[in-house]
Amino acid sequence: MAAEKPSTVEVNEYIAPTAADTAHLGHLANQEDHEVGKLASFRKYPWACAWCIYAVWCVLLVSFENQAAGNVISIPEFRKDFGRAPVASAVVGALGCGQLADWLGRRAVIMSCLVMSFVAITMEFIATTNGVFFGGKFLNGFATGALSSVTVTYIGEIAPLALRGMLTCLTALAYTFGPLTVALIVNTTGTYTNRWAYRAVFCAQYGFAAIAAAFIFFMPESPWWLVSKNRPKRALKALQGLGYGADAEKKLALITNTLEEVKRETEGVTYLECFRKSNLRRTIISIAPLSIQALSGIAFAASYSTYYMQLAGFSTAMSFKLQIVQQVISLVGNVMSWYLVDRVGRRNLTFCGLMVLTVILFVMAGCAVPETSEGSKAAVSMILVYCWWYNVTIGATAYTIVCEVATSRLRIKTIAIGLALQNALNTMWSFVLPYLFNPDKLNLGGKLGFIFGGLAVICLVYLWFYQPETAGRTYEELDEMFIKRVPARKFKEYRTDAQAMGESVKEKESM
Repeated sequence: MAAEKPSTVEVNEYIAPTAADTAHLGHLANQEDHEVGKLASFRKYPWACAWCIYAVWCVLLVSFENQAAGNVISIPEFRKDFGRAPVASAVVGALGCGQLADWLGRRAVIMSCLVMSFVAITMEFIATTNGVFFGGKFLNGFATGALSSVTVTYIGEIAPLALRGMLTCLTALAYTFGPLTVALIVNTTGTYTNRWAYRAVFCAQYGFAAIAAAFIFFMPESPWWLVSKNRPKRALKALQGLGYGADAEKKLALITNTLEEVKRETEGVTYLECFRKSNLRRTIISIAPLSIQALSGIAFAASYSTYYMQLAGFSTAMSFKLQIVQQVISLVGNVMSWYLVDRVGRRNLTFCGLMVLTVILFVMAGCAVPETSEGSKAAVSMILVYCWWYNVTIGATAYTIVCEVATSRLRIKTIAIGLALQNALNTMWSFVLPYLFNPDKLNLGGKLGFIFGGLAVICLVYLWFYQPETAGRTYEELDEMFIKRVPARKFKEYRTDAQAMGESVKEKESM
């Protein structure tokens, strides 16, 4: 179905409605959002879905770089040339992106990150010294840290309500598809005895970056950002570019209503504002699942599992094949989350998912206690199960939650804080993990499950008491519930004023 696009003349002739008319149209749009199902949303807003998928493609750059950083360590030729090179620039990139994206817009930041990626990939590819390689890694870390924040924000801002859960979970799909590509390349070239053993991995990033760059000039700017900058005509044009057609003016009114309501609660759009008043609660709830990802063992299972497989007794070639299996089942897990994130709900899928992951971690650790080849290989099998279930649950829901819970005016900065903290934790693990499981250090191996399992238990306590259910709620409704300080346990059944007014307006319209 072709997207309906009003003419440019209609946009140029747009006259901002009165406050009363804006409120009326906004409440009507809020109610209509609830009445459109998943399939109908695909048919009604194909361009919005297409641009969400484009943003997910940009996330592939992030996931590819993250996985490549861990996987190349398993390549003997890389270890001989460079050793290890963990960097923390993704933290700086994520935080810097929050300010830049509010200043320049989402589109301009993505464009800048792509330019940086091309330069960084080239440095990694041609590097023959640690200095050049580290410089490329640092620059690429900055670019991917920024990309991870702005793309997730963009998806959360343009996705139709009925598809928001699924499309934000697609972000996690990128974090499995990128590593799968890395695994396939390493399986082919990883045993080479020259620099192409690892250079092929870096070279492949050009392909992802080139496709992303080819479409960036056609990408509509986020209407939420344009409204926040008091540019309603451009916001209306962006909405039409996203396929909202005749509904664009109502959607614009809904965005305006939501941002105006939040203005009464927030004084500005600085990082400091994320930690004031009711925003503090929202910031913690938004970013916690991303941090829980880093604390519950994924840094080990995703980035260092291939190396651990080799330490467990698998040949280098077999460990590369098992890495492919790991990424395939992770991808299958993410596809399962598309249905479950709405059917089961964000809170239940996150909490119950982490509970099962905790059991898996302790079983893995128990298998590794005898320190036999059979025990270590059993621990490897539990890593595979872990990766599947992780992507069904918190591996996907964390991205949905950070988009939904963040304050509308502070969404990009809240997401930036969440991803920066996650990157900081992952950077910490990149230094700590080798010392914990390397044979010449503490040699914990699979017994690391005791550490990650213990951390997961603490995270479960937090989720039980503080994680609200946000499925099926518009941003206007979520803003209202947080402003009214509705307890987490009551979110699912709470009836908002926005819902009541939307139903009232819709009833009058149909009379």
